[in-house]
Amino acid sequence: MSLLDKLDAVAAARKALLPEGIDVFGTPIEEVYSSTEARIGDRRILFLGTNNYLGLTFAPECLAAAHSAIDNEGTGTTGSRMANGSYSGHRALEREFADFYHCHSCIVFTTGYQANLATISGLAGVDDVVLIDGDSHASIYDGCRLSGAEIIRFRHNDMVDLEKRLRRLGDRSRSTLIIVEGIYSMLGDRAPLADIVKLKDAYGSTLLLDEAHSLGVLGKTGQGLVEETGLIDKVDFITGTFSKSLGGIGGYCVSNHAQLDQLRYVSRPYIFTASPTPATIASTRAALKLLHDGIELRQQLWKNVHQLYSRLDDLGYQLGPEPSPVIAIILDAPRQALMLWKGLLDHGIYVNLVLPPATPDGRSLVRCSVSAVHTSEQMDQVGSAFAELREIIFE
Repeated sequence: MSLLDKLDAVAAARKALLPEGIDVFGTPIEEVYSSTEARIGDRRILFLGTNNYLGLTFAPECLAAAHSAIDNEGTGTTGSRMANGSYSGHRALEREFADFYHCHSCIVFTTGYQANLATISGLAGVDDVVLIDGDSHASIYDGCRLSGAEIIRFRHNDMVDLEKRLRRLGDRSRSTLIIVEGIYSMLGDRAPLADIVKLKDAYGSTLLLDEAHSLGVLGKTGQGLVEETGLIDKVDFITGTFSKSLGGIGGYCVSNHAQLDQLRYVSRPYIFTASPTPATIASTRAALKLLHDGIELRQQLWKNVHQLYSRLDDLGYQLGPEPSPVIAIILDAPRQALMLWKGLLDHGIYVNLVLPPATPDGRSLVRCSVSAVHTSEQMDQVGSAFAELREIIFE
């Protein structure tokens, strides 16, 4: 099979799975009206699939900061952090992230995806082991592959399986990097961090926690699962993204290990990528302050989460194991998931459709992302649409 034949096979598989004329992956957004509303085609729709957990994409403070940065520093840095791409804003944001987590230092990356690629591939090498949760994000898998380390998966949130695999490693457990997530992106459940820390300490391993979906969502000041559990001093490295609660694009890694700064000299995704634009850095600095002070935003977010999760649970939908801003509706067949996704869009609601093999256990998901700036009336609108569609989906 030629290289192009492989792509033809991908096109054929998509055509077999998806009806003609429906572009599920890459839905064109024509206009964006606010953090929660946009236009698809000629229909005004409610965003329920954007990971905009605190609704900061239109925060006046962030917009003003971005405008000012463009006026004063231009549209881009046109260089990597190792060359000409370390402006005063990049360095200031790194100090502010380190202060936010009360950590020794921070490195800012161009995307959250690259934060995991850079950190994992910089920490682990060909003689090391990475031990990752089976439901880990693709950026974690790709970072592990880039590192050249031996990759071992343990069953999702299964501490018995994690300990079994650590025990089998023997002395190699001391050169093992355990990687888990604060909130998992597919089912919206948390990692059992206290149990993971106990195992990490018992076997002398190193722990990396990805707070991409939990930053801004968990903890009094929004640090994430480390703050909710009081275990920030027990986690070696924390990564995260600007593209969810902070409403921009970029990523970071913080740590109390002084060696973190050495990643700047060995991590290819950091060295060979243009640095974030001045506007991105400026809006993220403004958003980080809003996130830190955003107790009321988190309270409203969780109120919305419980309202929608309870409604869907009462309707009999199979959901992810616990309420979170990621609410996954689990369906047995891709056809059911596609019907539900299309039905919600016809009701003016945009959600995410996730099909195998990208899903846990080969099931299909319709994935809702709740925001603090959704209204109670909008949560009712969503619940009513799910109620109407349930009879059609399961008839």
